Amino acid sequence: MKQVPTLKIDGITISQSLAIIEFLEETRPTPRLLPKDPKKRAQVRMISDTIASGIQPLQNLSVLKQVGQENQLAWAQKVIHTGFDALEQILRSTAGKYCVGDEVSMADLCLVPQVANAERFKVDLTPYPTISRINKTLLALEAFQVSHPCRQPDTPPELRA
Repeated sequence: MKQVPTLKIDGITISQSLAIIEFLEETRPTPRLLPKDPKKRAQVRMISDTIASGIQPLQNLSVLKQVGQENQLAWAQKVIHTGFDALEQILRSTAGKYCVGDEVSMADLCLVPQVANAERFKVDLTPYPTISRINKTLLALEAFQVSHPCRQPDTPPELRA
């Protein structure tokens, strides 16, 4: 599909974020990204899927090209607001320090880049205090600072930190 991310590891090539994260969880389980508790694990997957399947693809470059240059900002803002409205409600019932409780999970790995996209598209985050609080807490962690989308080698100059 000519999309990122793609990971070449252990003699295989894996594409799609959630498949990569699940593979790493199964083959390199430290630190744990999926809770042991089945209910919490389901919540992590629900939040991850909400972001990775319900919000993020709708403001991918391939979709934005289809809506036309003049409509891109409005389209991206609309789909992010719609997704964040739902996500904020979910997180109000699952969050502790992070998306699900007090341990970093796969859901948190999905949240930070989606908030970065929201900021890129000038989405007002005021209506999303839970999303904003979790994102801020995550960005205080070194792993999230160094892996932030604005710090990647292929980030366009105007989006770099």
